[in-house]
Formats: sequence, C-alpha cells, structure tokens
Amino acid sequence: MFSPHVTVACIVHAENKFLVVEEFINGKPLWNQPAGHLEADETLLEAAERELWEETGIRAQPQAFLKLHQWVAPDRTPFIRFLFLVEMEKIMDTHPHDSDIHCCHWLSAEEILNSSQLRSPLVAESLLCYLEHKAYPLSILDYYGSPFAK
Repeated sequence: MFSPHVTVACIVHAENKFLVVEEFINGKPLWNQPAGHLEADETLLEAAERELWEETGIRAQPQAFLKLHQWVAPDRTPFIRFLFLVEMEKIMDTHPHDSDIHCCHWLSAEEILNSSQLRSPLVAESLLCYLEHKAYPLSILDYYGSPFAK
C-alpha cells in the first residue's frame, strides 16, 4: 500500500539569515529547515508551528505558503512536504526541545547552498523557492475535518 510521509517545513528568515537545525544522522552533522511529520488531528499550520517550536524553541506563525514538494528519498521513502515561510524582524536565540536536534544556526543563503551538510536536496530547493519571491496566501490551504476534531 502506498503511504507517503506527509511533512511540513519552515523557511525562517531574519536579518538576511536563514535558520537551519543541525542533527546527527549516522554520526554526521546534517542541516535541515525546521521540519517534521504531520500528526493526527492537527492542521498543516499547527504542524509547522509545533515543529518550529520543538526544533528551535521559537514560537511563530507562518505568514505564507511557499511550495509543495514531492520527493522520493534514496531509501525509496516517498515524501509530500509542505513548505511555509516565517519572516521575523530579528534573529532570535534558539533552544531546541527535540533531543534529535543538536543545535541551530543562522546562516546566509550562500552558506546553505554551498554546504555539503544538507540532509536532503529539499533543503537547498526550499531556499531557492524563497529566493524566487513566490509566496502564496495561507488561505489556499483549508482544513475540513470533523467538527469534534478541533
């Protein structure tokens, strides 16, 4: 049975820097946007806010939707990734609550795009989406669930 992993990610931008989280996978430090899986009974926006807080300690709401990516990882795991934008006025201190996150970095676009530490091609692709200045209103996403689910 086909069952893609539904994930959310946030491009977090402040003072011309972008926030990445660092985690160790197979002993190697890798960078990603704050991201994770959609959980039962939450909207995509709720998932994005939750993952941002868990992985960085920052509480913020996305202001726009950037892109929907469909990707198949090298191990053949299929992903559907919803990418959101969080624009901040100032760089904030980070305090990851997720034990998988080693630390966070505020980096320039060039530092990220030229890095060999990206967790997947979607990290660079997501940043390039931001740099294209194409953002969509959050109203394009709707939640139709049970009236008792929320």
